[in-house]
Amino acid sequence: MSASAMVPPSAAAAVARARTLLCVPATARAPREMAAELAAAAALGADVAELRLDRLAGFAPRRDLPVLLAQPRPLPALVTYRPKWEGGEYEGDDEPRFEALLLAMEMGAEYVDIELKVADKFMKLISGKKPETCKLIVSSHNFENTPSTEELENLVAQIQATGADIVKIATTATEIVDVAKMFQILVHCQEKQVPIIGLVMNDRGFISRVLCPKFGGYLTFGSLEKGKESAPAQPTVTDLINVYNIKQIGPDTKVYGIIGKPVGHSKSPILHNEAFRSVGLNAVYVPFLVDDLANFLNTYSSPEFAGFSCTIPHKEAAVRCCDEVDPIAKDIGAVNTIIRKPNGKLVGYNTDYVGAISAIEDGIRASQPTDTTTSPLAGRLFVVIGAGGAGKALAYGAKEKGARVVIANRTFARAQELGNLLGAPALTLAELENYHPEEGMILANTTAIGMHPNVNETPLSKQALKSYAVVFDAVYTPKETRLLREAAECGATVVSGLEMFIRQAMGQFEHFTGMPVVDCKFRALANSLVNPDAMKAAGITAHKARL
Repeated sequence: MSASAMVPPSAAAAVARARTLLCVPATARAPREMAAELAAAAALGADVAELRLDRLAGFAPRRDLPVLLAQPRPLPALVTYRPKWEGGEYEGDDEPRFEALLLAMEMGAEYVDIELKVADKFMKLISGKKPETCKLIVSSHNFENTPSTEELENLVAQIQATGADIVKIATTATEIVDVAKMFQILVHCQEKQVPIIGLVMNDRGFISRVLCPKFGGYLTFGSLEKGKESAPAQPTVTDLINVYNIKQIGPDTKVYGIIGKPVGHSKSPILHNEAFRSVGLNAVYVPFLVDDLANFLNTYSSPEFAGFSCTIPHKEAAVRCCDEVDPIAKDIGAVNTIIRKPNGKLVGYNTDYVGAISAIEDGIRASQPTDTTTSPLAGRLFVVIGAGGAGKALAYGAKEKGARVVIANRTFARAQELGNLLGAPALTLAELENYHPEEGMILANTTAIGMHPNVNETPLSKQALKSYAVVFDAVYTPKETRLLREAAECGATVVSGLEMFIRQAMGQFEHFTGMPVVDCKFRALANSLVNPDAMKAAGITAHKARL
């Protein structure tokens, strides 16, 4: 995928186009409940509601459509009666389904969706009967993969040939680079002034649902609430509007995001999008579920994709993928922030080490008497669990502060490799259970052990924790991990990973924007993501916080 293919026409150069519509699928089992979902969708800010007739129990068109399409309606209606062979629930013959869709047209539905496989047959039935006010969407769903760009272009032409008013193509991502093909198709159709809904399903295709306004998509879908999705990895309409600010996304919107695997747990999109909004930056921050970092960066190589946060397991690979690496990040051997310069060069930084080390230092100073002239880590035995990117950052930072570092890792070879780089002893996690050469040690977990949903896991037993005076956990979902809870019960000072998250994110925001952050507001917003009560106490709401 060439960089130029990924760039939408600029706002000045693009043909004027309507804003991408936000459609909420109504999936209730009873007509009156489905009608109520239309009103709920309108209240949340949707532009269109999709009536999924195949979801209704015992659907009778002449009885139920007047309930669903009664005027005045809170939203325009997109009527879909999806058969099982195209991912829906209808299992009957086509003729009754076609008759129901025609009746919906006659009763004032603004949009009707029909599948490409039967579009010619349906067009014959409605010949001369389709009202001028109704737009016909002809759709194709691929639940296995995303075809090549050339195949997608041919599919667009095939759908257009049926007489469709709007083309709809939904494919499935086997890797995130598949979405780039759909973006290219959206841009191509926009240039040809062909209205198109182009989406890529599942977690790796999530960005297609958020970024389609940038590339000219006619419509995107957001569920009424979690659990009411009509397709895999469909976001809620509330998240699309409030978290991703989707109604403000356009051709000139810069794209930032967090690269990881997994990435769905991350609170970074909420934090950074609110931060962007607070300073009036035309930018959006999305989760990128990435398998191959180099392939991802090569595919999304346009300047429009301006910067990335990097998390597990890509921090070390990021060092190799960047054209330039900040000297400290190079010494650490891990990058958690990537900036794409105007010339296309990728520059890597590490904000983890400052974020984590300063959080631990402040935690110690707040709970124990310390010498203000030196770091409270100086001379202390500092055990790091994990030898990945975050482990390297903490080990490096602790050593810089004068701590005596020990590396422990499930795989001894990885612990030894990092230990050799830093001149530090290496242990396995099994050996760490019986490691207590002195009292008052500091422990820092940098692995994902204990992260949601595996909240009952811990890297070290409660018995072993009795040798530690300070325990830090980089995991921040949940805020109080089992490790921190048991460490506190043993009398240790505990430092939450939320502190590291806040501080490294502040550093990333400054790299992304060139603007300083106001610490207190950034902190209040970040803390609220894990503790909603803290947000209330700070007098701000989740989507009105200002830095």
